[in-house]
Amino acid sequence: MEVSPLVQQARPSFQPKISQLYEELFVDEDDHSHSEGFWSEFFLLRPDKASLQRRLEAVSADDLLHFQYETQQLFLHAVRHIKSGRAPADEVALETLTVFLAGVLSKRYTNPSSDMITVLAGLDGVDAVFSDFANAVETTIRTGRTKEVRKKAIEAALSLTSGAYQTSLVSYFTHRDLFPSLMKYVQDTDDNTQAFEPFLLLGLLVNYNKFEYRNPYRLRLEDFVNEAIIQTIVGGLGITLSQSRNKYASVIEDVPEGWKLSSTLTYIGLGVLAPIKAITPATTTDDNKEQFAALPGPEAAILLSTYDFALANKLFCYNLITHPSPSPETPFSAFLSLTSYILHHASRSPRASLYALLTLTTLRIILEDVLLCKQLCQPTPLLAVRLCRQRPPFLPPTPHGRPPAAHILDLAADALTHNLRRRLDIDLYAGSVALVHRLFCCLAQNRTPLAYHWPTLWQALLALLRFLATYAADLAAQPGAIVHALLGPLLRVLALAVLDGNAFLPDAAAYDDLVYKLVEHSASLDKLKSAYALADGSPVEVLRAVAAHYHGLLQTERGKGRVGKDLSPREVGRVIRGGYEGLVLPSGEGMGLENWERYREGEERGWVKRAGRVAVEDVRAWVRGL
Repeated sequence: MEVSPLVQQARPSFQPKISQLYEELFVDEDDHSHSEGFWSEFFLLRPDKASLQRRLEAVSADDLLHFQYETQQLFLHAVRHIKSGRAPADEVALETLTVFLAGVLSKRYTNPSSDMITVLAGLDGVDAVFSDFANAVETTIRTGRTKEVRKKAIEAALSLTSGAYQTSLVSYFTHRDLFPSLMKYVQDTDDNTQAFEPFLLLGLLVNYNKFEYRNPYRLRLEDFVNEAIIQTIVGGLGITLSQSRNKYASVIEDVPEGWKLSSTLTYIGLGVLAPIKAITPATTTDDNKEQFAALPGPEAAILLSTYDFALANKLFCYNLITHPSPSPETPFSAFLSLTSYILHHASRSPRASLYALLTLTTLRIILEDVLLCKQLCQPTPLLAVRLCRQRPPFLPPTPHGRPPAAHILDLAADALTHNLRRRLDIDLYAGSVALVHRLFCCLAQNRTPLAYHWPTLWQALLALLRFLATYAADLAAQPGAIVHALLGPLLRVLALAVLDGNAFLPDAAAYDDLVYKLVEHSASLDKLKSAYALADGSPVEVLRAVAAHYHGLLQTERGKGRVGKDLSPREVGRVIRGGYEGLVLPSGEGMGLENWERYREGEERGWVKRAGRVAVEDVRAWVRGL
C-alpha cells in the first residue's frame, strides 16, 4: 500500500515563546532597547530554565559586557516586578533572576568585581540598583504572598551570594540584614526540610569576609535564643545529612545495622528471637573510586552553616545532640553517620578532606563544652548510628545503641586507619586525636566506665605511632608541625590511657590489651624519641617506662625458664597481669586538660577559608541544579 504524502511531511518544530524572547535578548543590533511590552511579556510567561541556561552558556564574558544594556535592563525590570508583589510576575522574576545570576556570575571576567557590576547595574547605578534588590529580596522573604515565592527569593539570594562571593556585591546583604526575615521564614514553615535554604544562605553570609571585619551575621547567631526555630533548623539539618549519607551507601551498600529487624529486637531485649549475624560489607573497587571522590554532594555545604552556628551558639549545640526525631535516626545520629562516611573517604579529594575538618571541628566545639561532653559520655541515653564500613579493616559491628562517646571514638579510629599517606594530612589527624583526648579527659575526670571495643582504638592509635616512627625521615620537612600538632597530643592520649585508664576502661582486659600493644611497639617508641628529639619530660617517657618494665619482666621469666623463647599472647598477658604491683608510673600532670588548647578560629583561618570556598562552589552547583 502506497504511503500517503501527507504522512511523509516533516512535522514543524515549535519553539516556546519565552525561548524566542531569550534569543531576542542577546541580538547584536543598533537599537538595543526593548519595549515595555517586551518586558511585560517576558515576566508573564513561565520561565524555561534550561533554555535560559543554554543561552547564557553560549554567551562569553566579553559578549555580556557588550550586551550590558540588555542585561542591566533585565535586572532592573526583574527587581521592579519582585517589588510589585503581583502574581505571576514576581515569581517569574525570581526564578529568572536565579538562573540569570548563576549564569552571568559564573563567567571568567578580566576584572571580576567591576565587570560583574557593569553587566548587572553599571558602575554609576550600582548602589541604587542593588539596594533596591536587597530590599526587595528581604521584603519578599519576610512577607511574600506565598511560601513558594518566599522560598524562591531565598534561592535568588543564594544565586547572587554564591556567584559574587569574592566581590563587594554581597555586602549589600550585610547592609540590609536578612537574618530576621530568614528566621521568620523558618518559623512560619511547617516542614523541617524547608529550613535547608535559609540555613544554607546564613552559612555563606556568616563567612563573608569574617576575618576582615566583625560580621553582623555572626553577632546575630551569638545572640539568637529562639529555641523553637533552632529545633526546626536542627530537624531539617538531620534530614539533609541523612540524604547526603545515603549517596555514599548507594555506591556500596555496607549493611546499615541500626535499621534491621534483628537489631530492633536486640535493642528492646528480645535479641534471642533474632540472633545477630556477622556483617560482611562489600569492598571498594576501582570502578567506584571516582564516585566516592565526587562525594559528598553539593548539599554538604550545609556543614559550613552547622560549624558556624555551633561555634557561635551553645544553645544550637545542645539542641543538635538532644533533638528527638520521629524518623529512624536523630539529627545528631545523622550528623555522626555522615561524618563517619566523610572521614572514611577523606583522603580521596582535597574537597572531602576540608569537609572532614569541618565535621571534626564541629564535634570538637561541642566536646569543649564541659556539660555537653559529660552528657555524651553518659551510659544513657543510647544512640544508634550507622557507621561507614566500605573499606577494610572494618569497624566491629554495633547493631544496637551505644553512648554517643563510643560512636565518636569509632569515627576517630576509622579516620586514623583509612587515611594514612606519606603526605600526611596533619590537620585531619590532629583533629581526630583531639577528639579522643577530650573524651578521655572527660571520662577520667568523671570516672565513667565506657563499654567500647577498645582494642580497635588502641590498634588505630599505635598504628599511627608506628607510621610516624617509620616515616620520620619523610616527615622531617615539617618536624615542628608534626611534634606540636600531632605527635605531642598522640603521646598524651596514650599516656593518659596508661595513667588513668582504670577510671574509664570497663574491665582489666582492655587495660591489659593496651599494655600488651605498648610492649609490642617499644621499638617505635625508642625511635620516636630519637627521630623527633623529644625532651625527657615528654609523655613518651611514660610509655617507654611501661614497655621497659615489662621487657625486664619477660627477660626475668625467660631466665627462670618459666616461658619459652617464643612467647604466646596468653603467656605475655599472664606476665602483664602479674607485673602491675612493681610498675611505678609518674603523675598524670600535663597529660589532661591543663594542656588542652581551646579552638580558636583565628588561628585556623587558612583551612577555614579554603572550606568556605569549597562550600561556595557547592552552593553554586546546587543553584545550577534547581
